[in-house]
Amino acid sequence: MDWFPIFIRLRGEHTLVVGGGPVALRKAKQLLSASAIVTVVAPLPCAGMETLISSGLAGLIREPFEAAMMTGHRLAIAATDNREVNRAVAAAAQACRIPVNVVDDPELCSYITPAILDRDGVTVAIATAGAAPILAREIRARIDAALPRGLGQLAGLAARWRGMVRRTLPSATVRRRFWETIMRGPVAAAAMRGDRERAAGLMARAIASAAVGDLKPQGEVYLVGAGPGDPDLLTLKALRLMNECEVVLHDSLVAPEILTMVRREAELIDVGKRCGGHGVQQEQINSLMVELARAGKRVLRLKGGDPMLFGRAGEEIEALARAGISYQIVPGITAAAGCAAATGIPLTHRDYAHTCVLTTGHTRDGAPDWSQMTAPGQTLVLYMSLGRVAINCDELIRHGLDPATPAVIISRGTMADLTVLTGTVASLPEIVERHRPKAPAVVIIGEVVGFRERMAGLAAIARGEAAIAGGESAFETPFRWIEPPPFPVHL
Repeated sequence: MDWFPIFIRLRGEHTLVVGGGPVALRKAKQLLSASAIVTVVAPLPCAGMETLISSGLAGLIREPFEAAMMTGHRLAIAATDNREVNRAVAAAAQACRIPVNVVDDPELCSYITPAILDRDGVTVAIATAGAAPILAREIRARIDAALPRGLGQLAGLAARWRGMVRRTLPSATVRRRFWETIMRGPVAAAAMRGDRERAAGLMARAIASAAVGDLKPQGEVYLVGAGPGDPDLLTLKALRLMNECEVVLHDSLVAPEILTMVRREAELIDVGKRCGGHGVQQEQINSLMVELARAGKRVLRLKGGDPMLFGRAGEEIEALARAGISYQIVPGITAAAGCAAATGIPLTHRDYAHTCVLTTGHTRDGAPDWSQMTAPGQTLVLYMSLGRVAINCDELIRHGLDPATPAVIISRGTMADLTVLTGTVASLPEIVERHRPKAPAVVIIGEVVGFRERMAGLAAIARGEAAIAGGESAFETPFRWIEPPPFPVHL
């Protein structure tokens, strides 16, 4: 390790920035964010620097740099475009034993400035020994995406309660175990989402329990949407919780690629409910979640799509609330949105549909109210209806929907083996019978279905290609693909 990582307190300390350009301005702002007293040496400061100085946030020496200017400062930065000036700043600082950074010149530095990620007191610094600052910034961006936004609030909670924990739990070993439990449980979750009152109440109870030797980990359940299949469509919060959980209860339709992203040490339990009533029943899932959480486990309930949309999350929330189990809900991209985006079909379009209805082809009490599904100017998306396509299409036609209404089945939406079957409400049942699409799949019905094909025709015309098939205009054959799409399609 060529560079020893260290944090320096600069509050109230005098610091020197030599240079008046945009880079020097950025460095001056960084020092000010650490509550340092900043003096800038620059004969011709840029407009931004002039604004900073005129606002009284920094002092200015409007002269060329001289070694005597270094006296009395705690830290120095050289940020000019003249290497000889930068060399002089470095030499003067080192003669006074003052840490100095010369921007983009590690050889002249006695310290380097890392890429910094700050979460209100939780600071992460990434350095590459000055060799690749752009790489350090890329790493910072990835860490930024992985860390929750409320980390600073969690650090603040720890600071507020640290004294009481030390007084109540005199053993260093017990304190360590206590803080490990706190940082992984509901107290941390409440603090990071800004619920200070709940966090304080949970913290007080946890300290009281630890004081009498009842230091048990606190369980929690995460209801997380895994999206329509493509791992890149997971939310950042879903990814974080997938790496914090200890047990995963997942649907059978959650993509294997997503399951590989779960923390390796976590136990995976398939609780998928399958067609025909086979698989784990909802009541069993509810009981298992409660049992695991009461045992102190962090439980990830991973559902395809969005847990709050046809995911029966409401029943699970009710079971958790009755048991007094803490839970979090993380939305996911629902199948309708994911499949529509993957195939270029807008669910709404002011020329074709002003309403979008998401429903299932069956309900707990039987069939849905089909009369509400046939209104003009709307898009209808049917979930979990692959085995009932013929029945559903017949009902729609019987309730007044034009049999020629465009319709599509999108199977395995957003995944590598995505398949699209296009037709009409009248022809879709026969197409499904012939091609046997795989689950999961959604059915989209409405004039928007032809939009992707029409756009392909426009693209072909724009390229000067013949967009005529069988002597007909592309616009008269709305279900013919004008160009080979990037996924299997059956007509």
